[in-house]
Amino acid sequence: MFDKNLIDLSVMSTKQIDKIIRKAKKIMQSPADYRHACDGKILATLFYEPSTRTQMSFQTAMLKLGGRTIGFDNPMNSSVSKGESLKDTITIVGEYADIIAIRHPVEGTAAAASLYAGVPVINCGDGGHLHPTQTLADIITLSCEKGRLDNLRVGVCGDLLNGRTVHSLIKTLAKYPNNSFVLISTKELSVPLYVIDILEKNGCKYEISHSLADAITDLDVLYMTRIQRERFASEEDYQAQKNVFVLDKEKLDKAREDMIILHPLPRVNEITVDIDDDPRALYFKQAQYGMYGRMALILLLLQDDEFFVENRPFVVSNHHCNNPKCITQQEPYLPNLSYEKLGMVMCGYCDKRMD
Repeated sequence: MFDKNLIDLSVMSTKQIDKIIRKAKKIMQSPADYRHACDGKILATLFYEPSTRTQMSFQTAMLKLGGRTIGFDNPMNSSVSKGESLKDTITIVGEYADIIAIRHPVEGTAAAASLYAGVPVINCGDGGHLHPTQTLADIITLSCEKGRLDNLRVGVCGDLLNGRTVHSLIKTLAKYPNNSFVLISTKELSVPLYVIDILEKNGCKYEISHSLADAITDLDVLYMTRIQRERFASEEDYQAQKNVFVLDKEKLDKAREDMIILHPLPRVNEITVDIDDDPRALYFKQAQYGMYGRMALILLLLQDDEFFVENRPFVVSNHHCNNPKCITQQEPYLPNLSYEKLGMVMCGYCDKRMD
């Protein structure tokens, strides 16, 4: 099966990903050529969770393409506050808009929304699961600034357990040859096992480190992430983790001159502000690249009849997902979709093991 949704960038072929990158670069080179590309089209941004860059980036992308936007940035200002189901909200919005961008704090929500929308759905982050359009920003930055998406040694640092941007980036870069990863975190915030499975399945080399100062010396890319307060069960747990990894001048002096620093933002205190002027610090430029990537994605989903995304071979399962963070726990009418991976039954929404 194929569809016009972007739920998980890693299910795309490298050929499709490269097509998005090429389109984004064309838009960067001649933005005036695309001012009316989406005249008459409407983008709905449904943000059940706070956002600055992702929401405004999508809105700006659609406006620069000549389209219009509707939506909400606080579910309490919508009928969600009255108990409306995800299915009903999405079904109605799909009648109003030509394409939907959704962010939600619960894992698997974008996949669930795509069942009922009737128009393309773009995942703008679902809990600690995935964030594919941030990964678009990341890989466009790498393509423009490093000139390649292969043969990279990538350090990812911070909250690797809940960091959906990290999960999406690793899964996508694992598709390209000879990439290796250094996973820098505390033991408590280590990357989930399903991500390790993906690295091993793709033959990617990886190392686990608990020291940013030791790991930074031979990286092509350092991808910093914040410790996400909203993912912790208690303030005490958050306080114990928040300042463990801080990139400062002293650590950066150990890095290579051609290493680049990325960050999905927002930044809290994990990169000191005096690094902002270092030519290796590209996180603000990265956000700009992301807007062009979203412009390219909107165009391809709405206008390119050959741009389809392959679905995993889902089946309706007798198994029920036991992940307490999965959307199926909140929306009980959802069918129990599953797929098989490495002999295991996986949830079709949150990608966690079901059996």
